[in-house]
Amino acid sequence: MADDHEVSRRRFLAGASSLGAAGLTSGWLGAPARASEGSTHVFLDRMRTDADWARFLHNQDLTWGDVPKNFYQAPFLGNGGLGASLYRRTETGRLAVVLGDNRVRDHQDDLGSTFGMARLPIGDLVLDTVGDPVGVDLRLSLFDAALSGTFTTSHGVVAIECFVHAERDVLVLNLRPGEGEVDLAWSFTPEEAISPRVKARPPAPEDLLANPDPVLEVDGRDGRCVQHLAVGGQTVTQWRHRAEDDGSHTVLVTIAHSFPDTSAEATAAATLDWAARLPLARLHKGHRDWWHDFYPKSFVSVPDARLQSFYWIQLYKMASATRRTMPVVSTTAQWLEPTPWPATWWNLNVQLEYWLLNATSHGELDSLTRSIDEYRDNLVLNLPEDLRHDSAIIARSAQENLRTGFPGRPGTGNPEVGNLTWAMHNLWLTYRHTMDDDLLADVIVPVLRRAVNFYLHFVYEGDDGRLHLPRTYSPEYDASVDCNYDLALFHWGCSTLLRATERLGVVDDLQPTWQDVVDRLVDPPQGEDGFWIGAERQLTSSHRHYSHLLWFYPLYVFDPTDPVQQDKLQRSVDHWVGFEGALQGYTFTGASSMSSSMGQGDQALTYLNTLLDRFVQANTMYRESGPVIETPLSAAQSVHDMVLQSWGDTIRVFPAIPGAWDDAVIHRLRTEGAFLVSARREGGRTVWVRVESLAGEPCRLLLPGLADGAISVRPTSGHPTPVVWHRDGEVLVLDLAEGDDVVVSTTSSPRTLVVEPVATEGEAGWGLAPLPPIGVTEPLELEALFDNDGVSTEVAMADGNFDNSGFTYPAEELPAPGRRTLDRVTWLLGSYADGAVNNVVFRGQQIALPAGTATAVHVLGAGTSGGGGGTAMLGYADGSQAEVVLELTDWARSPAFGESIAVETTHRHSQTGVISGLAVRWFHQTVAADPARQLVSVTLPSNTKAHVFGLSVERPI
Repeated sequence: MADDHEVSRRRFLAGASSLGAAGLTSGWLGAPARASEGSTHVFLDRMRTDADWARFLHNQDLTWGDVPKNFYQAPFLGNGGLGASLYRRTETGRLAVVLGDNRVRDHQDDLGSTFGMARLPIGDLVLDTVGDPVGVDLRLSLFDAALSGTFTTSHGVVAIECFVHAERDVLVLNLRPGEGEVDLAWSFTPEEAISPRVKARPPAPEDLLANPDPVLEVDGRDGRCVQHLAVGGQTVTQWRHRAEDDGSHTVLVTIAHSFPDTSAEATAAATLDWAARLPLARLHKGHRDWWHDFYPKSFVSVPDARLQSFYWIQLYKMASATRRTMPVVSTTAQWLEPTPWPATWWNLNVQLEYWLLNATSHGELDSLTRSIDEYRDNLVLNLPEDLRHDSAIIARSAQENLRTGFPGRPGTGNPEVGNLTWAMHNLWLTYRHTMDDDLLADVIVPVLRRAVNFYLHFVYEGDDGRLHLPRTYSPEYDASVDCNYDLALFHWGCSTLLRATERLGVVDDLQPTWQDVVDRLVDPPQGEDGFWIGAERQLTSSHRHYSHLLWFYPLYVFDPTDPVQQDKLQRSVDHWVGFEGALQGYTFTGASSMSSSMGQGDQALTYLNTLLDRFVQANTMYRESGPVIETPLSAAQSVHDMVLQSWGDTIRVFPAIPGAWDDAVIHRLRTEGAFLVSARREGGRTVWVRVESLAGEPCRLLLPGLADGAISVRPTSGHPTPVVWHRDGEVLVLDLAEGDDVVVSTTSSPRTLVVEPVATEGEAGWGLAPLPPIGVTEPLELEALFDNDGVSTEVAMADGNFDNSGFTYPAEELPAPGRRTLDRVTWLLGSYADGAVNNVVFRGQQIALPAGTATAVHVLGAGTSGGGGGTAMLGYADGSQAEVVLELTDWARSPAFGESIAVETTHRHSQTGVISGLAVRWFHQTVAADPARQLVSVTLPSNTKAHVFGLSVERPI
């Protein structure tokens, strides 16, 4: 059965590719339709050639004018398996290509997905420059999926180009050192092969076996690292160097993983043999060809430069993170930074990650559907013996084989049991966008049937004659009888099985049972403030997840355009987002899409801007104690929901456009029913819509604005048969056969129908902007003033107490004591030795400065207990003083007072020796001085919640 499905999916993908190619050829002429009169139209596609796409995507690229200092600022690359990011490591002060691979994990399967089966870190390819990196000029080209530019050190300039080959597991790093850096070298630093959760959320299971130390073998500029695993198998990282004819150097790097055998060594060698035979230009071409074919399957352009760039970066990110043959995307994908989440999460993360693939026709990235098909037997094995005969389930987290523990029986404890049913909704969306009946019959119906059967074991009839569910858990909040999360999924699963079996002409003994559930399942528990968590639990505090609102989004069991249901949804959303405290990024992507479903474009955009302003990092990544990839990806779907929706068997074109968006263009976005929709909005109104039917399904169009007056529906050239259509209220009903291709327009629509980018406002701005010039900085010796020990070593974590709660910075992740350059400023850092003090608490101290003119005083420090500061005084040689504000953000928070992050660690130490997963930071704050006067002193504020580790005076250039 799986093999038949494979054939079906290959046939679909091939068909989608050919359709995509057809839509990008020369323009077409319209022909008269049976129901319309008027002039013909000329279709002009200005997103047809590689040059068109190169120009457009160039404006969406990420750029760096400042050195990236952590993953959330870093360029990132990937091919669905192998991944890399580039940033300056604090410990070495050097740029490093940080390697990862989402197929590399431990195999102590009895110890769970986050410890024994966890994804494992690989290591860094460190660029051993002569000087310290002080500046960069880098661009991550989305179209070419390559990083290029230069980085400057204190000794010279190095040109760099880097990409992870689209079709082979090879990272290609080309370096051209300039004068002063001709001795540039590189070295590999392996990471410890241990679950990141061991450090983030200790303790580890007592029987977790330590993996052996890696074996590093270096031969000149070539080398490999073999990481054997305690229970068998290995990971091999191998690299080779070659000198190019143009004087540059190319490093070829690969990663291979095997279990239980040790074939990874042979795989790595064979991969590098292949790459070494090809000149650089050939490696480039194969890689670029894949990416140049990737983007043109669909097109979206909106007038908001920042959001438009963000949207296209998410498509690049998803294609970097997975391919159909790869594991389901984990929370970090292959960029495995320190995290408590080294697995794949199934109670929201997976579902949100894949939604953007449907509208964009990127089935080649659908590792979710393939994985559920391939590992469906393991979904059964996740259950106890008495339920395996007819049910299936998945718990909260898993690895690529989908094996998890049993989440528990409803009615006992707090079992989270709806995750598989929600994942099957993703597969249903894939089906609805392709109308691939083989997928429906071979995968969706049998697996969804088992997921629904699990509920059928526990549903019961109450005294009210309605069907109820015992106590289950609503993700991220609490458990309750008649939990809305499970009620919605149970209802949707039964109604979908009824619809699917009817479509397939299948008679199933359970059809009467499914219908009974649809008819008699209890109504969603709710009150004046909207939907509750469940019958026993109202929403009374901040809740980041919209687990209680799945009825509306994304399941659309209830129609959010119906006035009664819209009122319920509006009250629910207002109440939900009204609680601050626990809200996270995906709160706002969900709220945005729910607002779009109600036609509220301005509110939808407000929620998206909240996401971008508060949660999205410089490189568009997102963090919750570590990288969490799903939220930005789901924001791309929130953009789709603003420009095109197709739930409820109706296609809605431009259903939630913000008032400020006078113009917008979509081209060949795929909808439910397997239609490709193109449309243009111009001057605040929709001027034309094109619909291509890929499966001959019923077509219902809701076209706000366009359908208000007289319209025409015309077939394109090559489809001369007139189109039969009629109005059903505000909806246009089109009778389209498979392959039909029509344009809907008004008599005032332009004759030439153009697909091209719209003019944008604002700046894209993703990456890091160049910093303003800085003068010579003169560090101050503060040792005599130090009065707090804020740093401890791994062997004496109880030494020090930075925040009066016993926590300290980890010395192993801080720059070494002494004279150091951080964030372009030179500092003198104190000792981290046991008992040594190394920072100054703000107590109003006056600090004498070497006399001289100064443009600024630079402060290296952090706050505690929420952070703070106050008024500082700058003293001048003429006896005058100037009040200035000097504030420092809490060490565990993002900059709040205009600082930059100078150092960021992955954890902190506690007095008991436990290492927390919370990242902490040193901030760089700048206080301007008057360069026309001699600065002689600075008086710190009186606020013991702020600490300074270094001071430096900037002299005029």
